[in-house]
Amino acid sequence: MARRAAGRVTLYHGDARRLDGIPSGSVHLVVTSPPYPMIPQWDALFRALGAVDYAGMLGVLEAAWGACHRVLVPGGLLSINVGDALRSRRGEFRLWPNHAATLLAAERAGFVPLPYVLWKKPTNRPNAFLGSGFLPPNAYVTLDCEFVLLFRKGRLRRLPPHDAAREASRYSRAERDRWFSQIWSDVRGARQGGTGRRSAAFPLAIPERLVRMFSLLGETVLDPFAGTGTTLLAASALGRQAIGVEWDPVVFADLAERGRRLGWTVASPSVAAVGERGARAPLLRRS
Repeated sequence: MARRAAGRVTLYHGDARRLDGIPSGSVHLVVTSPPYPMIPQWDALFRALGAVDYAGMLGVLEAAWGACHRVLVPGGLLSINVGDALRSRRGEFRLWPNHAATLLAAERAGFVPLPYVLWKKPTNRPNAFLGSGFLPPNAYVTLDCEFVLLFRKGRLRRLPPHDAAREASRYSRAERDRWFSQIWSDVRGARQGGTGRRSAAFPLAIPERLVRMFSLLGETVLDPFAGTGTTLLAASALGRQAIGVEWDPVVFADLAERGRRLGWTVASPSVAAVGERGARAPLLRRS
């Protein structure tokens, strides 16, 4: 197979709830792994964005899905890797159903929900079970799956017959059969980023699959929670144009330094101020 020309990458220090500077209808695919509500490592980030409870955390993300809807082309796709959370509140241990809340939030933002993927993450601790050992009834099912939720903006995209970019973006029968099965159990999880903060790292294989499944060569892929840049690396290597937006100034600085070494375009200081304004902006809560 001929080597693909790397796509251009542009990185912004900005707010996923607004995606300032990205024109409406200019993105073909969004692939992202946002901060997960009710995971303790994310509490400080959500507090900085004005969210101090579960509803507020979901509100931050719902505003981001609304901004993604604006920037996507008609028929463009949104892919969200998200996991549920287990956490005690007021002494009660329970599940926080992030995937279900995200499905409803994206639909309210105008998206059409599509069949999703269950990512069953292989683990180095196969016997890490919760609860009371071998005595019923108070044990818990192990939480070892995450969700790759899929949505479309409006109706199917219409492309000209025998479109050259579409033909060049073809995948094989074996890839189709593996990728379009609902359970992915062959992709191991990734360690979190090296900034000392949790950064929604996910393995390169996940965005690589999604980029090839749902976009064409030369099209634009956005990650509004860029983190360690996994989606940007995958999209660029696969011949797509990539845009990353990251709010956290520490994570952004780390990614920008790396991106400059790779020849990425990093936003000017005037654009970087968007992230600072975002910290002071009132929280956009759910309707």
